[in-house]
Amino acid sequence: MHSAAAPGLTFRDATDADVDALVALIESAYRGDDSRAGWTTEADILKGQRTDPEGVVEVIESPGSRLLTVERDGRIVACCQLEHRGEYAYFGMFAVSPTQQGAGLGKTVIAEAERQARETWGVSEMRMTVISVREDLIAWYERRGYRRTGQMSPFPYGDERFGIPQRDDLQFELLVKKLG
Repeated sequence: MHSAAAPGLTFRDATDADVDALVALIESAYRGDDSRAGWTTEADILKGQRTDPEGVVEVIESPGSRLLTVERDGRIVACCQLEHRGEYAYFGMFAVSPTQQGAGLGKTVIAEAERQARETWGVSEMRMTVISVREDLIAWYERRGYRRTGQMSPFPYGDERFGIPQRDDLQFELLVKKLG
């Protein structure tokens, strides 16, 4: 589906054929030296993996869940998870290629995700969790209308599927946005 608001971008649901490209995209946006090309890197707070093929397949195949995939010139440049959770949608697994960051692509993707969640599921709220020490990222979401709730949940220390923490104060904060 081409977006009138974003010429040159194609938004579609991920398929099993996209798994390897999506894992590579997500890893490149958050972990390792490649992630330092963009501003969303977590390389200083987490080592190891951000996701794996099994985690991506789980999102793709889970009922009430979609992995919105964004292509430019036939190449996957961004993605995000949308999951229907009753009155609200959960937004996660958001990644923008580090070489594409800082030019408005993330804003376009999150706006399209909100629109699709509203139109597809009729939800009036979007929720997400962000590592609380990621002040720059939280500020970016706040500029998009998300608000901090102060509600924290523990980081899964010891579960290397989510990375290897480099500090002992990691937790997730719930961010919420009312969808108009």
